[in-house]
Amino acid sequence: MVRWLLLFLALTSGAMAAESAPVRSSRVVATLVTDTDGLAPGQAFRLGLRLRVAPGWHVYWQNPGDAGVPPELTVTGATVGPIAWPAPARLPEGPLMTYGYTGEVLLPVAAVAQGAAIDATASWLVCEKICVPEEGAFTLVPGGGGPSAERALFTAANQRTPRPSPFTAGVTPDGTLTLAGEGLQAVRDAWFIPVAPDALVNPAPQALRMEAGRVTLQLKPGPAFATPLAGVAVLRDAGGQESYWDVSADAAGNGPGAATVPLAEALGLALLGGLILNLMPCVFPVLAMKAMAVARMTGARAQIRREGLAYTAGVLAAFGGLGLSLVALRQAGGAVGWGFQLQSPFFVIAMAWTMLALGLNLSGVFAVETRAAGAGQGLAAQGGTGGSFFTGLLAVLVATPCTAPFMGAAIAAALAAPAAVALLVFTALGLGFAAPYLLLALVPGVARLLPRPGAWMEVLRGALAFPMYGAAAWLLWVVSLQAGPAGVLAGMAGAVVVAFGAWAWGQHQAGRLGRAMSYAILGGAGVGVLAILGALPDKAVAVTDTGGVSQPFTRARLAALRAEGRPVFVNMTAAWCVTCLVNERIALAPAAVQARFAGGVAYLKGDWTRQDPEISAFLSEHGRDGVPLYVFYPPQRPGIVLPQILTEGAVLGAMGPG
Repeated sequence: MVRWLLLFLALTSGAMAAESAPVRSSRVVATLVTDTDGLAPGQAFRLGLRLRVAPGWHVYWQNPGDAGVPPELTVTGATVGPIAWPAPARLPEGPLMTYGYTGEVLLPVAAVAQGAAIDATASWLVCEKICVPEEGAFTLVPGGGGPSAERALFTAANQRTPRPSPFTAGVTPDGTLTLAGEGLQAVRDAWFIPVAPDALVNPAPQALRMEAGRVTLQLKPGPAFATPLAGVAVLRDAGGQESYWDVSADAAGNGPGAATVPLAEALGLALLGGLILNLMPCVFPVLAMKAMAVARMTGARAQIRREGLAYTAGVLAAFGGLGLSLVALRQAGGAVGWGFQLQSPFFVIAMAWTMLALGLNLSGVFAVETRAAGAGQGLAAQGGTGGSFFTGLLAVLVATPCTAPFMGAAIAAALAAPAAVALLVFTALGLGFAAPYLLLALVPGVARLLPRPGAWMEVLRGALAFPMYGAAAWLLWVVSLQAGPAGVLAGMAGAVVVAFGAWAWGQHQAGRLGRAMSYAILGGAGVGVLAILGALPDKAVAVTDTGGVSQPFTRARLAALRAEGRPVFVNMTAAWCVTCLVNERIALAPAAVQARFAGGVAYLKGDWTRQDPEISAFLSEHGRDGVPLYVFYPPQRPGIVLPQILTEGAVLGAMGPG
């Protein structure tokens, strides 16, 4: 009954046409229009919301920019698709930039009729110095048949609707957008409008660079910047004619600290970063390996040189393996970065068992090789070049929880470059990391400064077992965050099996246990640890917030806080990142910093303990391939990247006066 009443009202009000009766205000005249004068069930047609906007006022595009709300249309009586948004105009509003329409605009949709009449409701926000939300209800009963007089409106809308781009599009994390292809030679001006809110800093200038068959725009990434970057590229020729292209730009090259870094500079940064890595907090778990390696260098000159070169070879092999793995995974489409192997609980628990085994070796439970006579001579002989190579290999793997200053730019450059260049950068990282030990090996005067071998080396050996036990305990804590209590149980059970195997081998070396029995025990221990790894649960647990004021990082949450005008501090961290944990205790946990977080500065924490593509993309956008990363976003301003080694003063200084 209600339906027939609406039809009667529509007929008597003059709405039997391809345009509905208008909904009027002093700001907007809105109608519903179709491109046909007649409808039948199942007929395909086009429907549109027509908005005629008063001078000085405007309505908004699907991404309104820094303010505003896009129009919405709900239709009954027909099945409709999404709005085919015409390209908008850029509308500066003070320090902000919005995207929308002035004058007249038609927002069309593709439709299939279900009956002879259409009902719709729509809402829109219309703004000048003030903004007014408006809405309307429409009834449309086309009569007759054939194209409608309003069809010209759809033709005009088609001319401004972006077409699929024929150009190759790429964008780097620093916002360099490149279009390449035929037909770009005539372009004299261009700009880009993103589909996603906060993908760009909208008011920022877009510097244009023209080359043969190539257009480059320097955009400014916003808090929600991500690849592929979707939006509308507007190209204007010398005659003022504009064309509109629907662009989706994939990741290309890199941002700050990568392709923008010359190769020589990238190699220098890598060398310096590798050297500084020796001084990072991660050095503590590898102190035992380094100290014992240095202690072994008190023998003959030739032996010192061989062991130094073997240690360096182990370091280079480890960095080369990590570099090849990172490049291969990136080329396969994976979002990985420095320390990626520590995101696997299987790797972390295996490293914990390795640290335990090394500690038991240093405690004398078993020996790697048969010891010669004499305490000092025996320790100097133990391991040889093979032991030095293994020491270098393991030192790198254990040091990966840290990212030293200058390493981030070098690694980002490596992963954006061809594979051969990437390997050069990782080789430079390895040379920097091995440099102190290599110096001792190759410069006789330095090696002669070391004390003579003696009983002190046995004492040192026993004492240095405890950093290894501490490293094993810390790695098991990391497993607890990655795989929960069941992961800890698996780790402890495996530790018992590893310790039992080490004890059995030590008993065999001392002549108290037969070879067959010791081999059987070792074989059983190997089977046991493999079974435990196979049963390890795959469960991620969030990093604990020591201050209790953080929120989990998501792009949506960051964008929402930025839209509210809130200052935001972003902390990208991981449980296996020693530098991150030290920074949180020293720089983020103090009462003054926590008071700022509780008093208005939103604190978002991204947990990269397990693989998270959203966090990986955020790191890449800031020219980083590992944690930590700290970014402070002042209200209505671009983010500020803080140093990787934080202090309380640096954090408070970045956030400004409270």
